[in-house]
Amino acid sequence: MDVVVSQVFTGLSIGSILLLAAIGLALTFGQMGVINMAHGEFIMAGGYTAFVVQGLFDNAGVGLLLSIPVAFLVGGLLGVVLEMTLLRRMYHRPLDTLLVTYGVSLILQQLAKNIFGTQGKSVRTPTWLQGPLELFGFDFPKTRVFVLVLAVVTVVGLSVALKTTSLGRRIRATVQNRQLAECSGISSRATDRLTFFLGSGLAGIAGVALTQLSPVNSSVGQSYIINAFLIVVVGGIGQIKGAVIAAFVLGIGQAALEKIYDASLARIIVFVAIVAFLQLRPQGIFNVRTRSLA
Repeated sequence: MDVVVSQVFTGLSIGSILLLAAIGLALTFGQMGVINMAHGEFIMAGGYTAFVVQGLFDNAGVGLLLSIPVAFLVGGLLGVVLEMTLLRRMYHRPLDTLLVTYGVSLILQQLAKNIFGTQGKSVRTPTWLQGPLELFGFDFPKTRVFVLVLAVVTVVGLSVALKTTSLGRRIRATVQNRQLAECSGISSRATDRLTFFLGSGLAGIAGVALTQLSPVNSSVGQSYIINAFLIVVVGGIGQIKGAVIAAFVLGIGQAALEKIYDASLARIIVFVAIVAFLQLRPQGIFNVRTRSLA
């Protein structure tokens, strides 16, 4: 029983990291069709932001908590700059956005190496996150519980914002039918920019979460970007609930396979399973219901 609970919790913690990495992509890729390969570097920027902010405070707990909103702003502003300078000229050209954002990701990686060096930077774990947390007779690492809670709070907050705020209604309207939304007086250009800020900011929060599991370096984003895209595609383009299900199923499946096989073989099996699933259901778990003008 202990082994089963441990593996399920490990899978949930892996899934929560993947979810934080993918949830921003579910917005930007789903709404604008932009293949943003620099999303991983926004995660990296969030991790380095946590390192810098914590360096300003003696109290590691205060630094970690403060770094969450700061990393959100840093990631969001990087996304807005990318959208305003390059991507707004390439809407409806997804392959061009892939190439351009891949080039931007390489530039950001090199910039991070020049500023922080090639060695990974560790962020201190606050005392209140050290050691295990006992729940229902089982011990769980507090850092992984923190990441899981952060992922749940982020997804719930995003879902509430999309359903109850005017920005959320504009985003959902633009995702479901851009032409109809524009006919209703919604500025799709302004909505795209705000969506990119929100999606990129969520990547920054993912970077903060990652610092509690491993040091941050210039290539940390590349470790998650492919899985993040897979989760968005499997969940259904633009579908938050699909991304949540896909992330946790992928995380639990990967944790179970790594218990049986080595990590590399486990990833290959998961990737093959995803490809087989997309062959049977190319639209993903959920698809967007639209009221097309055509």
